[in-house]
Amino acid sequence: MKYLRYIFILIIAIVILWIDLPLTIPIKFNIFNQKINMAIRPLVIDFTIGETKLYKDFSTKLGLDLRGGSHLVFEADITTTKLDDLQDALNSARDVIERRVNMFGVSEPVVQTIKTGSKYRISVDMPGVFDVAQASALIGQTAQLNFRTQPSEMTESVATESAGVGSLNLTELTNLTGKDVKKSSVKFNSQTGQPEVALEFTSAGGKLFAKITKDNINKPVGIFLDEMLISAPTVQQEIADGNAVISGNFTTEGAKQLSVAINSGALPLPIYLVEQRSVGPSLGAIEVERSVFAGIVGLTMVMIFMVSYYGRLGMIANLALTIYGLISFAIFRSVPIVLTLPGVAGFVLSIGMAVDSNILIFERIKEEIRKGKSFRSALKLGFGRAIDAIKDANITTLLVAFILFNPLNWEFLPQFGLVRGFALTLAIGVGTSLFTGVFITKRLIDLFYKYE
Repeated sequence: MKYLRYIFILIIAIVILWIDLPLTIPIKFNIFNQKINMAIRPLVIDFTIGETKLYKDFSTKLGLDLRGGSHLVFEADITTTKLDDLQDALNSARDVIERRVNMFGVSEPVVQTIKTGSKYRISVDMPGVFDVAQASALIGQTAQLNFRTQPSEMTESVATESAGVGSLNLTELTNLTGKDVKKSSVKFNSQTGQPEVALEFTSAGGKLFAKITKDNINKPVGIFLDEMLISAPTVQQEIADGNAVISGNFTTEGAKQLSVAINSGALPLPIYLVEQRSVGPSLGAIEVERSVFAGIVGLTMVMIFMVSYYGRLGMIANLALTIYGLISFAIFRSVPIVLTLPGVAGFVLSIGMAVDSNILIFERIKEEIRKGKSFRSALKLGFGRAIDAIKDANITTLLVAFILFNPLNWEFLPQFGLVRGFALTLAIGVGTSLFTGVFITKRLIDLFYKYE
């Protein structure tokens, strides 16, 4: 049982190192006259089970200030909005845009409202997105979804050619619209493997859709998005379960964008793009390199201090700190966390708390040794007495991180921007430091330290 535990720990360690792998490592050597030519590549999960396709890469995601991306500014048309409802409409538009950006695959966007004189604008910063035309088209569209059928009196002889509709003449509006759609998602057809957009209707929408399909068996039903025909499937039978599928010659990206537009809903007021540009990293490559170098220098000085002051215990603490860094980085890549400068600051702050945990433990151990206790007894008592202080300090910090992250979207706290990135990396770092400071350090002492 003991060996199984070590094997399990070894497997976890290999997975963590594999996730943290920054680049491909080539392996070439000769053995027994055989040439070995292989490479260890960063971990990527890519497989399909039935209709479920799972893809996950573990690359590092950088924010706009570290990586660059797109900057868009939209101006809101407030002419038809009442003054009392203006602020709510702007906040709602901002929320809708942020949802669209997140569904577009961008993590930690910066979306904020700006007032310039009598004009109201919404700025959008999207890290890693350089196709500003595609992004602005997705964000700015109104996403009005409706369903249309052929007029009941229509016969094949009077079918007319309509723009974007062909000879189907889908002009009869139904009562079924985008507000009746509960959720949209991308699925893959089990027979053809082609991507499709699945629609799940609300209870009321499901009843309307059941009636539409019942009345139009063997007839087409047009699905329109912003007056553009998306799909016109022929109804084979009544669909009473409130679910439908939009099929067609979709690419995976095209199906994803359609699903995003349907899910995000309509903007509460019209917006117009007034500025768009691609931006480079605001810190610049040289500044990023200097920041990394400064972090390495600072961490090295901390490690030197730990070894010089605590001796062998300090070396174990440094090993635990290295393990802490590897675990935290693996979590950042797995979630994934978009690293911005505030996010990096939160991580660096958590490193200080990880060192602080080890110092508290070691000082308690030294106190017990000065009282004449054996090292084994001092280790047990030192950990036991330090754990309460460590828990209190970390729980307090986690509470602050929770307030800054504001998951409940309280209006009197920050709701958007880079503050959440700082809070998230701080919380992950503190949680990881609590684990490594208490559990990993003790296991390393048991493994490497000779009791006296």
